[in-house]
Amino acid sequence: MSETKLQQLYREQRQSPWLDNLKRGYITSGELKQRVADGIRGITSNPTIFAKAIEGGADYDDQFRTLIDQRTSAEDAYWDMVIDDILHALDILRPVHDESGGEDGFVSIEVAPAIARHTDTTIASARELHERIDRPNLYVKIPATAEGIPAIRQMVSEGRNINITLIFSLTRYDEVIEAYLSGLEAYDGDLSKVRSVASFFVSRVDTEVDRRLEAIGTDEALGLRGQAAVAQAKLAYQLFRQRFHGGRWEELQARGANLQRPLWASTSTKNPDYDDLLYVDTLIGPDTVNTMPEQTIAAFEDHGTIAHTVDEGIHVAEGVFDRLEAIGVDMDDVGRVLEEEGVASFSKSFDELISALERKSAELSAT
Repeated sequence: MSETKLQQLYREQRQSPWLDNLKRGYITSGELKQRVADGIRGITSNPTIFAKAIEGGADYDDQFRTLIDQRTSAEDAYWDMVIDDILHALDILRPVHDESGGEDGFVSIEVAPAIARHTDTTIASARELHERIDRPNLYVKIPATAEGIPAIRQMVSEGRNINITLIFSLTRYDEVIEAYLSGLEAYDGDLSKVRSVASFFVSRVDTEVDRRLEAIGTDEALGLRGQAAVAQAKLAYQLFRQRFHGGRWEELQARGANLQRPLWASTSTKNPDYDDLLYVDTLIGPDTVNTMPEQTIAAFEDHGTIAHTVDEGIHVAEGVFDRLEAIGVDMDDVGRVLEEEGVASFSKSFDELISALERKSAELSAT
């Protein structure tokens, strides 16, 4: 049987392709097993993904009815249903985890979005999820808010596997790396068992920067559209290489520490005028992950290009950043705006889903 492009991507470039979606139908139909056989090496999920899955069909109705009959609250029922999916996905991905020596085969579950600005609650919730789902290939996702950074450090210092999500700027990414390194230094256990990825969001950066460039409206500004996101991701990869190098890292590495791999998230193209693989083909390189929705995976299999590209054109990327700064686009402010929007979007999806489940619960209870 011929090799898929996803398999080729990992074998030739050491980039791990993950699926940015999880729903019960994938598990019950065997589709997830097939995707793993075709080269998918991990799964990411978030509150919006689960909201679409639960509201999008009848797959969860029987379990939800049983939970409501047991007088389970709508929010507790949500977590029971989601964790059920996560557990089944963890089983399907476990062989990948074992075969890769613990590098891949992860499934991610996110703490409740409402606690993104609360350090202590995030720590307690992440710890609870890790203890409730006691599997070596579980990632608990913690948002990279200012309040999330100390929670990330604390979880790593306890030897827990963390996927840091909603990273939108180089400044914040640097803080995420520091939280991981200092967490490893504080952990007195086996560092080889601790894994982490840093989920750097890509396409949304162009959405926000393009909006600002169009507001400026000059020829120079308009000529920079569609360039900021890839430039920033390439610079993030350079930062990754710099921080995981030198004496401090070598000491941790000698104790068995693993790299915190950059994970390219939000890699579907939002602007139809841009190439549908703009955020995939340009960011291929070793020690990275790209988590893609189904349509992006299909596009990559159809016409993706497998080549080491993530550290090509670094001077061009630096030049894009210099030009953005010169015309008044503050990339740290772009990151702050996108972080707030990301937290708000996940919170809205979560709240709307819980409200829908409460309505459905009331209907079931009345029958």
